[in-house]
Amino acid sequence: MCIKSILDTDLYKFTTSYAYMKLFPHAEGTFTFNDRDNTEYDEKFIEMLRLELSNLGTLKMTKGEFDFVNSEIRFIPQCYWEWLRGFQFVPGKVIVTLDSDKHLHIEVTDSLYKATLYETPILAIVSEIRNKWLGNSANVDEVVHKLLYKIHCSNVKQLKFSEFGMRRRFSYHIQDLVCKTLKEFALYCTGTSNVHMAMKYDMKVIGTHPHEWFMFHGAEFGYKRANYLALENWVNVYDGDLGIALSDTYTTDVFLQNFSRKHAKLFDGVRHDSGDPFKFVTKVINRYKELGIDPTTKTIIFSNALDFELYKEIAEYCGNRIRCAAGIGTNLTNDCGHKPSNIVMKLKKCRMNQRQPWFECIKLSDDEGKHMGPEKEVEICKYECGI
Repeated sequence: MCIKSILDTDLYKFTTSYAYMKLFPHAEGTFTFNDRDNTEYDEKFIEMLRLELSNLGTLKMTKGEFDFVNSEIRFIPQCYWEWLRGFQFVPGKVIVTLDSDKHLHIEVTDSLYKATLYETPILAIVSEIRNKWLGNSANVDEVVHKLLYKIHCSNVKQLKFSEFGMRRRFSYHIQDLVCKTLKEFALYCTGTSNVHMAMKYDMKVIGTHPHEWFMFHGAEFGYKRANYLALENWVNVYDGDLGIALSDTYTTDVFLQNFSRKHAKLFDGVRHDSGDPFKFVTKVINRYKELGIDPTTKTIIFSNALDFELYKEIAEYCGNRIRCAAGIGTNLTNDCGHKPSNIVMKLKKCRMNQRQPWFECIKLSDDEGKHMGPEKEVEICKYECGI
């Protein structure tokens, strides 16, 4: 099995699920898969995928897992974990097809507080079975050797980072090995986003919030107000916990224009996930200064295709002007000598309840070619945001 526990997912799936449940319990959404490399798959791959999805449907939370999340993840109330104890994935809700060009299509539609939980496990499954399908194997000794070098760089330069690598991991076994090694040797590893690995290796579980949260607000309330309302509702749910704001759903420039003094003071910092990280640092520092806030009291979390060499350059650029940390994913859990999958699963459409119409969900980006959604709706979004 590629997924061995219902907790084998990123923390932000649970935090977002609970936020939907609390504020928008009747909202529904469709998540859709996108392979940016346009890989050509075959029926053998589809058969392997469907078997793993069937296995996913057998998972249930154990008493030990319930006790762990209920005691360690204090910002989500016990009632949510009690609901999750009764939750099971439904493989029949995952629609898998190949088109005439052999490109893979995956869709999941459900109540948003359920649908969001499918994203990370499906991506991890696709990434792992793709490697099996291609005959890719990992040399464990080489993986550990490279990992120890990265840990050495972090230890020497005092670079704080978290492991964010589940979605595109080479395999469960490799992420397990990475977390075990980080726990033993990495002095400045602050934790992992994988709740199962955090439990297994006594690591701190780390998370922020996803693009989908902003995309939902943009679709339902308008793109111009989306950043403000998404942050405001996050505060309404978590009262200051999970205080790193994602900045690029509708581009960084639009986010910073919407970044109010209230939210800039309430949130501990912002997350960079696309575009030039050095320009981003300058823009964020300037915005904090405009709002009368000392940037040295705030943090930027970098999480866009990072390796340790780039992170070292970014940290040196930040210097004493603003705090920085990193969420490093693929470079930790899929540095095995093979090209990692370039896959995502995003919110495609949503509606507030069954009586309301469906709205398309749009994501812009600071990276060229990463805008998501129908072209006409992307243009409407850009117009409303003044881009």
